[in-house]
Amino acid sequence: MAAMARDLLAQDSVGSTLDRIGASATELVEGCTAAGILVLHERRVETLAATHQLVVDSDRLQARLEQGPCFDAARTSRGERVYRIADLTAESRRWPVFAPQAHKLGVGSMMGFLLFTEDDDLGALNLYSREPGAFTEASELAGWLLASHAAVALSAARTHAQMEQAVSTRHAIGEAMGILMGSHHLTEDQAFDVLRRYSQENNVKLREVARQVCEKGGLD
Repeated sequence: MAAMARDLLAQDSVGSTLDRIGASATELVEGCTAAGILVLHERRVETLAATHQLVVDSDRLQARLEQGPCFDAARTSRGERVYRIADLTAESRRWPVFAPQAHKLGVGSMMGFLLFTEDDDLGALNLYSREPGAFTEASELAGWLLASHAAVALSAARTHAQMEQAVSTRHAIGEAMGILMGSHHLTEDQAFDVLRRYSQENNVKLREVARQVCEKGGLD
C-alpha cells in the first residue's frame, strides 16, 4: 500500500493519476474486477478512469434512479466509511430499485468510498465484482485505504494542474498585452484594459481573449 501511495503521487497529470487509481483498485482490492470514479456535477454524473464498461453503465443507472452505493458515496459529505451491497442477488432495502437493475447489468457486489481531503470532496471511488459476496472485510479495508491515498494524490494533481494553468494564463496575457502595446502604441494599463473590456463585453474568459490576440495578432 505504501508503494501504491508513492506511485500515485509520482504521476505527472490528473489523467494519469485517475488511471492509476483505477488500476490500483483491481490490483490491490481482493475481489475487485472493475473500478472507476464517479463525480457529481449537481445531478449530472461523470465517470472517470473506468476500467470496464460495467462501471459506466452502473453510474448511468444510479444517476437516472438517483440512488445506489456509489451515487450516495459521492453526494454525502463525510458520511459512512463505505457504501456497500454485498450480494445483488438478494433484496436490498436501502436501494430497492437500483439493486435488481444493477444485477441485470452483471454486477454481483459493489462498494463505494467517498474521495475527500480536508478541503475537498472529490467524488467516489467505486469497486465492482460480477460475483455476489466477492468483497471481504479485508477488501473493505483495502478499498478505504486506497480511497484515502487516492484522494490526497488526486487533490495534489489537480492543484498542480491549476497552478500550471495559472502560469500559462499569466504568460499568455503578458504576451497579448505586448502585442497590443506594440501595434496600438498603448501603455501596459491600457493594453490590459482592452483585454479585460473585450472579455466582459463578449462573455469570453480572459485567457481565451489573450490566446486569440497571440494567435491572430489582434482582436476581431
